[in-house]
Amino acid sequence: MEFEDEFDAVFSNAVLHWISETDIVIGNVCRALRRGGRFVGEFGGYGNCAAIVTALVDELELRGIDGSKASPWHFPTADEYSNKLAAVGFSVPYIELIPRPTPLPEGMPGFLATFADSFAAHVARNQRNGYLSAVCDRLEPLLRRNGEWIADYVRLRFEATKE
Repeated sequence: MEFEDEFDAVFSNAVLHWISETDIVIGNVCRALRRGGRFVGEFGGYGNCAAIVTALVDELELRGIDGSKASPWHFPTADEYSNKLAAVGFSVPYIELIPRPTPLPEGMPGFLATFADSFAAHVARNQRNGYLSAVCDRLEPLLRRNGEWIADYVRLRFEATKE
């Protein structure tokens, strides 16, 4: 981003947990905003998809694969993210973790087909279906209620103002 003091507001929804360069993003947003500008967003926060990530990692570990670095996501605490915002010149009048159990219209198999590639890529191609099926089996008693799959989402909502 090459913007400097050009915008009154930046909004982000469900993106920031996918970006590993958190400090760079926050710094760029701060630079792009005018004094008094607002940065408002919501994304996966600490505890988001905890059961799902644990099952994905544990099933890799059972196959002798180190799953600790397979996740493409970073889910910060409210304090962690607030401190990062403050470090570049934002005041943070509001930040909160919000549990938001979310029904999965395509079930857990659909969720994993969409979001679990970074985990499944560590498993031989001919074993991936078995891996993902084992993850679903592990999650069923935790996240399936009355036949409906519910993701264990936790959102981090924030509002920050450039000082």
